[in-house]
Amino acid sequence: MKPLRILIGAETYPPDVNGAARFAERLATGLARRGHEVHVVAPSPTGPRTRDTRDGVTVHGVRSHRYFMHSGFQVCMPWEAGPDTAALMEEIDPDVVHTQAHMVVGRGVVKAAHRDGRPLVATNHLMPENLVAYSPIPRALRRAFATVAWKDLGNVFGRATVVTAPTPRAVELLVRHAGLVDAIPVSCGIDADRYRATPQAPGAVPTVLFVGRLDQEKRVDELIRAFAALPPELPARLEIIGDGARREEWTALADGLGLAERVRFRGFVAEQELLDAYAGAAVFCMPGVAELQSLVTLESMAAGLPVVAADAMALPHLVRPGRNGWLYPPGDVPELTTRLAALLADPALRRRMGAASRDLVAEHAIDATLSTFEGIYERALGRDDRVQVTRAA
Repeated sequence: MKPLRILIGAETYPPDVNGAARFAERLATGLARRGHEVHVVAPSPTGPRTRDTRDGVTVHGVRSHRYFMHSGFQVCMPWEAGPDTAALMEEIDPDVVHTQAHMVVGRGVVKAAHRDGRPLVATNHLMPENLVAYSPIPRALRRAFATVAWKDLGNVFGRATVVTAPTPRAVELLVRHAGLVDAIPVSCGIDADRYRATPQAPGAVPTVLFVGRLDQEKRVDELIRAFAALPPELPARLEIIGDGARREEWTALADGLGLAERVRFRGFVAEQELLDAYAGAAVFCMPGVAELQSLVTLESMAAGLPVVAADAMALPHLVRPGRNGWLYPPGDVPELTTRLAALLADPALRRRMGAASRDLVAEHAIDATLSTFEGIYERALGRDDRVQVTRAA
């Protein structure tokens, strides 16, 4: 493929720690390794405008401000982001624009690309309902807010030549709520070899692992309660990696249930520590109910772990009950306890299901995702309308 100059618009990008940020980085660096000139436009991590080069990618930080309701968020003001993104669009002069968001930076990128007639691709990682937890919107108005927010998303992304989302379930939401009937599923993809390369090294006491933000939609309190209800004769530990608004509350919950010595809250960890955590775990648990794909679940599968997950959103695309783990009804703490106990008590079952996880994750290889997006860029440029799509199973 002829090298392209690609501009990726993102509302969140490392050093931010979340699935959308990690995918944007993986996409950008992967495309750069394939010989493309890649620029990322995202909120500045420090406030003032920034520009630096990371792993062959030029990252342009748009003027940003700390969000008053969440200390970990940097947000941009529309009256600042609009002119900044328009100026960067003119300066970079990309062949293709690929936005990962539609809120502020993403909206500015879309408007600038549409105004100039540039080929535009849009990928959605957002459920507007999840924004409610970080906004001052009264509870009585939240459903109406979500309806309006979905329509707004549809209006912004409706300007794109191609719209994608990570899974068929995520596409279904775009069709139903945003009216984007031509959206297609393209897996975010992971570098599975990175997780296979770290040898499994489980400890003497089996560990249940959770990785993710400690916010309400992740439902980690259900995992803590389920863990507390495990049979007393079954030794186990719970390791929680990540940070968020509910960390203090959930730490207090674990202490109140007498789990202070068996539950470890590690906060954010370095990449190698995360790889070691996957390698040392016996079971991965994802109780979240708002996962449009769940990169951490894919990573745990690549590391050879069985998975117990909520039967919600896109998680059923990853967990095949009885093959690589189990699904349980969200909120059903006794069922979650039962599924965890069965795996913790049976090393042979864990090995069998972990091997199945590794087999299933192969279809989410990052190279296939990159090739699919290259084909989509060709389509957006009018060179090829035959897009080969990496469909999540």
